[in-house]
Amino acid sequence: MRDNYEMARNLEQLLESLIKMVGNANKNVDSLQRRVSQLEWVIKEQQNEMKERDNLIRMYSTYPHESSQNIPLRF
Repeated sequence: MRDNYEMARNLEQLLESLIKMVGNANKNVDSLQRRVSQLEWVIKEQQNEMKERDNLIRMYSTYPHESSQNIPLRF
């Protein structure tokens, strides 16, 4: 009888440990997903800034007759 009790207790402890491990792994995954989202946002912002700079460079080019076709219209 004692062996059955100890075995049940050991299984219960093992199950508790596994639940904690899975919970910690999920927290790590959530944290990683947040960081990836932040990095994606930063990359998109930098790409937008680069596009705007490129448009300004075309606008103030030394060849206005060529770049005037590429001037973005902003209202």
